Amino acid sequence: MGFEFSETMSGTVEWDVEPGTRHPFRFDVTARASSLRDHLFTGLATLRGKVLAPPKARDAEARGTIVIRPLGRRIIRYELAFTGDDGERYEIVGQKDIELRHLLTTFTTLPAEIVDAHQQRVGTCLTHFDLRRDGWRFLRSFRPA
Repeated sequence: MGFEFSETMSGTVEWDVEPGTRHPFRFDVTARASSLRDHLFTGLATLRGKVLAPPKARDAEARGTIVIRPLGRRIIRYELAFTGDDGERYEIVGQKDIELRHLLTTFTTLPAEIVDAHQQRVGTCLTHFDLRRDGWRFLRSFRPA
């Protein structure tokens, strides 16, 4: 038996072609690990959801993975691919580096890059998990899968 949970991260994206201009950015995903035993060993779970990254993506389907290793490796790593409104493939690649001295901030802040199909950076984003707005919904979303 595995588990699943849902998460929303929101913030801003700055596209490399428009330095200094920030756009709203958000992803809403459900993480799923089909086996708790396997997850405890690898930390890996799949992600499915939606990305809002204007002007490249206004409501794009997204799929990817999350590695959840906050104790041993002290990381939570996201890799989330989507197809933009322009038909091009993009991937959000980011990692939360967990620091015990700044536990709340490092658990709720995700700096990330957006790369194109050639793995060239096309943008950067900074997202946050809004504990006040989404915390209760996040906790209620945990369930066996």
